Amino acid sequence: MSFKINIVLAALLVSCALALVNSQYKARNLFIELGKLQQQSRQLDIDWSQLQLDQSTLGKNARIEQIARTELNMAPLSPARTQYLTEGDK
Repeated sequence: MSFKINIVLAALLVSCALALVNSQYKARNLFIELGKLQQQSRQLDIDWSQLQLDQSTLGKNARIEQIARTELNMAPLSPARTQYLTEGDK
């Protein structure tokens, strides 16, 4: 009887030890994954800040006007070039 109890307890001890090793392994893997995801989160925050800076720079009126003048050969509207249409004109 004592021998059977010892075998059952030994098997229980081995299974508990294996469960402990397995849980530690999973915990380490999750910790490593957490570190990677935190690094990715920091990188995405940096990228987001850079995109916001780029958007504010690209959307400034002076830059848009400069591109319109140089690349599109546009000129500002002057009263001499403006034509007004009225309802009676044909």
